Amino acid sequence: MGRKAVVAVCTLNQWALDFEGNLNRILESVQEAKEMGALYRTGPELEVCGYSCEDHFHESDTFLHSWQVLGELLKSATCSDILIDVGMPVQHRNVSYNCRVVFLNRKILLIRPKMSMCEDGNYRESRWFSCWTKERQIEEYYLPRMIASITGQTTVPIGDAVIATRDTCIGFEICEELWNPQSRHIPLSLDGVEIISNGSGSYMELRKAYVTVDLVKSATFKSGGAYLFSNLRGCDGQRIYFNGCSCVAVNGDIVSRGLQFALKDVEVIPATIDLEDIRSYRNRMRSRSHLAASNKPFPRITIDFTLSDEKDTTLVVNRPIQWKYLTPEEEIALGPACWLWDYLRRSGQGGFFLPLSGGVDSSSTACMVYSMCTQICEAVEIGESQVLDDVRRVVCDFNYTPKDPKELCNKLLVTCYMASKNSSEETKLRAKELASEIGSYHFPIIIDTAVKAVLAIFQAATGLIPKFRSNGGSPRENLSLQNIQARMRMVFSYLFAQLMLWVRGRPGCLLVLGSSNVDEALRGYLTKYDCSSADINPIGGISKTDLKSFLHYAKNRYELPSLSDILDAPPTAELEPLSEGRITQTDEQDMGMTYAELSEFGRLRKMHSCGPYAMFEKLVHIWSERTPQEVADKVKHFFRCYAINRHKMTVLTPSYHAESYSPDDNRFDHRPFLYPVNWAWQFKRIDEMVAAMNNTKAIK
Repeated sequence: MGRKAVVAVCTLNQWALDFEGNLNRILESVQEAKEMGALYRTGPELEVCGYSCEDHFHESDTFLHSWQVLGELLKSATCSDILIDVGMPVQHRNVSYNCRVVFLNRKILLIRPKMSMCEDGNYRESRWFSCWTKERQIEEYYLPRMIASITGQTTVPIGDAVIATRDTCIGFEICEELWNPQSRHIPLSLDGVEIISNGSGSYMELRKAYVTVDLVKSATFKSGGAYLFSNLRGCDGQRIYFNGCSCVAVNGDIVSRGLQFALKDVEVIPATIDLEDIRSYRNRMRSRSHLAASNKPFPRITIDFTLSDEKDTTLVVNRPIQWKYLTPEEEIALGPACWLWDYLRRSGQGGFFLPLSGGVDSSSTACMVYSMCTQICEAVEIGESQVLDDVRRVVCDFNYTPKDPKELCNKLLVTCYMASKNSSEETKLRAKELASEIGSYHFPIIIDTAVKAVLAIFQAATGLIPKFRSNGGSPRENLSLQNIQARMRMVFSYLFAQLMLWVRGRPGCLLVLGSSNVDEALRGYLTKYDCSSADINPIGGISKTDLKSFLHYAKNRYELPSLSDILDAPPTAELEPLSEGRITQTDEQDMGMTYAELSEFGRLRKMHSCGPYAMFEKLVHIWSERTPQEVADKVKHFFRCYAINRHKMTVLTPSYHAESYSPDDNRFDHRPFLYPVNWAWQFKRIDEMVAAMNNTKAIK
């Protein structure tokens, strides 16, 4: 009898509302799965329309076009003789559901709605969908007429059911159901379901890849079975990057896996599993068998189809493999670069413009673009035709084939050192050396003339001239003079971004890249509408500490020796006058806190949900080498700065999401932007605790 089944999970780089492109990628994945011998293909969550349609899920068009795509899949010869499930939105009795639609040979077998919505982090699923709450129940779904004309069916089952083939049983989870404390895979496995499929839309965060892998493994470790995890990959129109890692687990072990980051739009990961291995594993677990004997059954949709073949002796079963995780530095090198490429090729623009200051932040952004160019060249070299087509379209040269990352970087990245009289020769040289090493089209400009013109207008209107602090000016004057320089750089960035391809004899414009990190955004240590204002920002979700580690990695990985001097230099905005040609201003001195302290504040504020009082309670023990008063002063200073500057988050440049404590106001970190900056009640409670601790210490 047949006992071995070949199944395929898919990683797809879909795009919200790109129905034609999404259809083609699904068809390509089905074709590849069939060529690999698979008889069951499963794909990511909402792959038909794209996950990030958001409020477009309120539009009837989104549902209509999803059904039209499904109709094309049903009619396609590519989809014959293989069991397929795809993710798409479905309305049933005027309620919208996030569903898996299972079909075989032009017949829809089951519509399985999602039963647990994801509401944390960047997810807001209940804004658009409802949970299916009728456990182990199915209802009749009346098919649209255009689908009924293809399938010959009027109604199909919708609900919490499983598919029973002649040789096995298949059940379903959708993304969050794997994470939920009451995961469906437990009752499914107790009911004899041997293969559980999960179509997911899981995005990356630094150091978090192991979470999904551990969950997938544990889903089959306790009660046996095969778990098929298919995830999206790429930027489908939002700040997040879906991070792939599609895989197959059997009896607690990963047996097949896909890549976390890649430029390939379609990746199919097959696995050959032995159904008898699942049965013997479960039979040995006596406690599991006793529970299964009394488990309430799921409705079964029985089909005349098998995943195994009587003559399967030549099939080699996939053996367990070790999952090798990327380091945080590798995740930073690859993830933002892939996100940038997706954004660039889908935006229709001709490249990037970056104000390159010679500091850690802008240098990190430049290195990410260089990493992108490296990945493009590597993909083209191994024959990825879609990547080659995309890069030719971006550079407007349909005979061009990239071979050298430096050469490609020269076509895609324009960098500019925007000097003022407060800029040092050291930073200018560092920017020039890095640009030379990565190959960007680089030039310097001097912005002093524009700054003087702005000040002349102010003087003509008021009769006053602001002065820097070092020249006797007030803090307001000092800050305004810094902000003029910073904002002029933003104006020049957009000017050059619009015209540099014209200068170089190419059509189109450039996207402006930002380079402010997550810690500076949290603290508000940036000028509103300066160079932090850009089209996109690949480092906006990454801490200063991680960026420095990334540059150490990039120095060796990409052979960029100039990064050593950049890393050794103290971070500075260079907006105040130099003293004998040397920098007098440093970031940490300006902020009144170190970047390490900022990261600590950020994690406690967001990840541990700490207000001022709770943060002090934790830090007074974490920073035990400091006095309670010193800790209190630090906490108060942070929250004052945070409250004063929170309004800047409302205009924060869209950034690659990577860090769990990101202050992104768009959807990840929902807070007011007008605060009582003195935190009177909270700070008074801190003072009371400091006094109590000092009294206790004095008594001892």
